[in-house]
Amino acid sequence: MHELIEKHNPWWFGREDITINAWRSQRIRWVPKWIHEISLTPFSFNIITGSRQVGKTTGIKLLIQQLVEQNPPESVFYFNCDFLPDIHALRKLLETYMEFKRSKGLATSYIFLDEITSVPEWWRILKGFIDLGAFEKDVVTVTGSSSLRLRGETELFPGRRGEGRTICVYPLSFREFLEVHGVQVEATGDLEKDMRRLLPLESTIRELFNRYLEAGGYPLSINSHPSAEEQFIAAFEGEILRAGRSLQLTKEVIAAIIRKAPSPTPYLAIGREIGISYKTVQEYVELLKRLLILDEALYRSDAIKWRKERKFFFLDPFAARTLALWVDEKPLEAALYEWVVQAHLQRRFGAVYYYRDSYEVDCIARDLKIEVKAGKPHRRYPKKVMILDREALPLFLSVIV
Repeated sequence: MHELIEKHNPWWFGREDITINAWRSQRIRWVPKWIHEISLTPFSFNIITGSRQVGKTTGIKLLIQQLVEQNPPESVFYFNCDFLPDIHALRKLLETYMEFKRSKGLATSYIFLDEITSVPEWWRILKGFIDLGAFEKDVVTVTGSSSLRLRGETELFPGRRGEGRTICVYPLSFREFLEVHGVQVEATGDLEKDMRRLLPLESTIRELFNRYLEAGGYPLSINSHPSAEEQFIAAFEGEILRAGRSLQLTKEVIAAIIRKAPSPTPYLAIGREIGISYKTVQEYVELLKRLLILDEALYRSDAIKWRKERKFFFLDPFAARTLALWVDEKPLEAALYEWVVQAHLQRRFGAVYYYRDSYEVDCIARDLKIEVKAGKPHRRYPKKVMILDREALPLFLSVIV
């Protein structure tokens, strides 16, 4: 255990971490903004969630680098919990570090437990240490895949979080994608005015938007890593299996969603197509939602219609394209455009809806009503509906998030 701990914490010995070395070698690199949201005030118990491959570990290592510059190196402790077989090993790990901390006379420490969900019932050990006051002068941060959300484990610490926060890490939005490529965009909240101000940069933004549709917001894909798709699928399959679900059924549900997009679709229609109950379809969709892969737009007119068919949309274009390859389907261009708008509105406003009657509105969020077109619109829409064709779409996405 001692040897493994030392390998996880090279800054104790004045050495640079391998993850930081890899980050420095990337052609396109950035310091993620979410690391500044982590509470560093003792006592804090922070929980970081997000899909694998989204850059959680790199973000944590960049924060550690900053902490080591301002604190004794031994006060910053990191461990990848994929190495731990059970909760007994987790307890031993924490006892070992806390004893080491005492021997060094450290008052406050910063403890990072990466991929904590690899340890079944990990929360029992953390709750026990917190209840005993073992961390009262410390900052504890755990990261995990979205299975933290799957099992509701983020809610298992009522009154035990101190100043801690829960942070969800998403792939980069298009505006963030522009920023890491050196294009800074200022948004005032007046969408049409902000979009007009970007017209001098329109050709650059459109070129980067075409790249974004391929690369999405994942670090490996943005850097054109040759194994980006392979690593994404391997991590995704691991999450499905850990959740106790069938890879084959997951494929069939995703394939049916892609084939029907961007049309509204009920669970029942998907179930009939692949020969399973609508309840099973609903369970698999919920799994994909909690894994931050997919979400839904419900029908809304004067009120939300919970029982009507819904529109499904992927939260990242790279994830959508890679999963389409995984299930041997090809999404329509119109679907890709609509998905990226829905995903950005969902991140900005928390929920997105659609409307269909004498005319259709693809995306409704708060007071925004948006129709997305791969080409030019062939009908008239009410005055308050914003029409986004392939020319206006990149400008809109530049200023919405």
